[in-house]
Amino acid sequence: MNIGQAAQASGVTAKMIRYYESIGLMPPSPRSEAGYRRYGEQDLHLLRFIRQSRRLGFGIDQIRQLLALWQDRGRSSAQVKALAQSHVDELNQRIGELVAMRDTLSHLAMHCHGDDRPDCPILEGIAGAALPGDPSARTEGSASGAMTSCSPAQQAATADTVAADTPAQTGGSVGDNDAQAHHMPQG
Repeated sequence: MNIGQAAQASGVTAKMIRYYESIGLMPPSPRSEAGYRRYGEQDLHLLRFIRQSRRLGFGIDQIRQLLALWQDRGRSSAQVKALAQSHVDELNQRIGELVAMRDTLSHLAMHCHGDDRPDCPILEGIAGAALPGDPSARTEGSASGAMTSCSPAQQAATADTVAADTPAQTGGSVGDNDAQAHHMPQG
């Protein structure tokens, strides 16, 4: 089957299939006499494995390890479990960060009047949070009083939330870090 048919059968876009081949996650496909990529059932099985791994949030390097373990019939299940448990620990950390972000934004939104006035506790709270390692940033208390009604735990959560503002740090959406790092869309 051609790449379009393989994409449809596997649920992985043609662009991502080419990407996975280019980074060596899957072997290059054989070509037809006309130069078109050709895929078989084994390729589809591999693509489905990759797709499911991505849906579970595994990164490209972790998928390489999973594929190596999957293809090694002499592996121990302890190796697979250790990799999975490490990923669970990462997910739990991300969940904690996301909960802190949600709670901080909810607190700030609750204190915003949402009217025609220009003052906004949300913007003041974000601007007033000190970023770790940034000596020029203002402290939480210097944001025009926006954070003064917050508990110390909420103020710390706001500082942590603002510090973790990139997808790579917060975990982004499941499966998008590797595509972003390589400027590739999700597939």
